[in-house]
Amino acid sequence: MSRYTGPKFKLSRRLGISLSGTGKELKRAFPPGQHGPGQRKKMSGYGIQLQEKQKLRHMYGMNEKQFRNLFDKASKLKGIAGENFMALLESRLDNLVYRLGFANSRAGARQLVSHGHVTVNGKKVDIASYTVALGDVIGLRERSREQKSVKEALAGRNFLPNYLEFNDAAVEGKFLRLPDRAELPQEIDEKQIVEFYSR
Repeated sequence: MSRYTGPKFKLSRRLGISLSGTGKELKRAFPPGQHGPGQRKKMSGYGIQLQEKQKLRHMYGMNEKQFRNLFDKASKLKGIAGENFMALLESRLDNLVYRLGFANSRAGARQLVSHGHVTVNGKKVDIASYTVALGDVIGLRERSREQKSVKEALAGRNFLPNYLEFNDAAVEGKFLRLPDRAELPQEIDEKQIVEFYSR
């Protein structure tokens, strides 16, 4: 299954979650479509599990194969599978570029990475799914720092997670530690995703 490229606002309303993180999509608190207001029906256990999986997958902008492979990797690690999975998702390069404020969305961050604007420890990395190791420094190439979109994103950043450190002078950030569960999206019930893939 390929990456979803349709209307993001419709998808957010259908899943009942803001995929952009701004909340603008949920001004109408009902699903899209002609019969939207009456669509909220009781879901089966499988339906709830599937919806939680789709929420998280679309939030990080991944296709099903990538998502499943990462889950399998997380389930082999020590600790709680769901929390390991979310920590691995948060360790992706495109996500950390977004968290550092180089882009206004994960889609924008993915584009920055794939176009070769991002460096890890001083070396260009153009793979959005690259797993950043603890202590790695994420920056931008010299010419990329002058991009209008990057400057606007950095100027509009209003939050930096505690597991990241940002050096304003060098325009680069450091991945200090894996995030705690309390620092990750609270609207996701990762236990349902574990149940979904454990069927």
